[in-house]
Amino acid sequence: MGIKATSKPLFCHSKLLCISLLYLFTSLFLALYTSFISPTNCLFRFSPNDPIQTPLFLYNSSYGEHKHALPTFRSSCNSPVYFSDYWDALKEINEFSENSTFLGSQNLRYIQGNADSFGGNFSIKKRFSYFDHSDDGIEIPCGFFKQFPISNSDRIDMEKCRGVVVISAIFNDHDKIRQPKGLGKETPYTICFYMFVDDVTLKGLQYHNLISTNSDENSVGVWRIVKVEKEHLYENSVMNGVIPKYLVHRLFPNSKYSIWIDAKMQLVVDPFLLIHSLVIKENVDMAISRHPFFVHTMEEAMATARWKKWWDVDGLKTQMETYCENGLKPWNPEKSYPSDVPDSAIILRKHSVATNLFSCLLFNELEGFNPRDQLPFAYVRDLMKPKLKLNMFDVEVFEQVAVEYRHNLKNGGVITGPKVMPTKTNRATSELLVNGTGRSKCDGYLLKMWGESQD
Repeated sequence: MGIKATSKPLFCHSKLLCISLLYLFTSLFLALYTSFISPTNCLFRFSPNDPIQTPLFLYNSSYGEHKHALPTFRSSCNSPVYFSDYWDALKEINEFSENSTFLGSQNLRYIQGNADSFGGNFSIKKRFSYFDHSDDGIEIPCGFFKQFPISNSDRIDMEKCRGVVVISAIFNDHDKIRQPKGLGKETPYTICFYMFVDDVTLKGLQYHNLISTNSDENSVGVWRIVKVEKEHLYENSVMNGVIPKYLVHRLFPNSKYSIWIDAKMQLVVDPFLLIHSLVIKENVDMAISRHPFFVHTMEEAMATARWKKWWDVDGLKTQMETYCENGLKPWNPEKSYPSDVPDSAIILRKHSVATNLFSCLLFNELEGFNPRDQLPFAYVRDLMKPKLKLNMFDVEVFEQVAVEYRHNLKNGGVITGPKVMPTKTNRATSELLVNGTGRSKCDGYLLKMWGESQD
């Protein structure tokens, strides 16, 4: 008797295999649809003539600069950004940088002198007195009460940067140096890239043979490496990183635009396109991403205490009560900005009077309290004069223009970094939020934030 023929393909005899293949093809279709067809995608337009560069620097395998990337979860944007043609952006920014005689820092006068701390350690009342800068003749505190400890050759070279500068910093060998991607043909030769490092980070770069031990001037790819003698600044190395982050206009007094990028981030879009689309076309002084979860400053303060991002909880409580007492309000739709809490890993600036004033005032708050720069952000922004024109763009945009990586890991998987906390957190004498057992200067703030105010 012969064997009965079947019309089913052999692979369909397995239901599990059929289901697996169906799932595979469905997933591929949805992925392609999301990437190329869906109109809600985060679309970033590039001219087909953009001369995107191939990688300019290759690391040796021991350095491992691309390990431990963090995943992103947002594939679409409510407000996608469309970049201009690379050559148009390059021409416009270069012409402005070459022809403009305006330097925002020249319209601010800074207090000079010597002090025990780099920022002068001014009192709360004194710091707040500088928020209203209606008189151009008033000198304001803006760091540099001690010399910033870098070499003369680095300082001279930094003063020569007259256009766009991109800066970052690594202390305590906390991160890898990552090269920006997607650079246009002229970008490496017209934009200044500076990475500030301490001696610990420098030794790590020498260990991996990325820089020479016999030269005071080093570079890794597009980044010029600037050694900072951190023992002459703050004990807290995070605070040392705040200096180039917020006082870039003083370190680069002739630059017109700047981009700060945390060392944990890797830019994947050309800086000219970022500045042109997020700052110039929006006609703003500064562009920064809003926080992915929080809109109220107090939410960030509570998270800072809860997750032990800063060890002195009593100090956090004092900080927030000080801000509430001096006029900080919770976010509401009537504010000119979509959020009170930024993600400050990337900051794009036009070096205007308002931007430079904001940077000085915020730096003073960071020295006065702690280096958690999201906490004084709305306080300074909302109460300073002149007002800051700010573009707080969607977090989805942030995730499309940069890739985030984890910090360096020790052997055994322990994250390395600056020792800014004692082994035991200094708990507050009362809760950060007073709930019926006492009075707080932030009671009004909290009632409005929770929507319980009768005003």
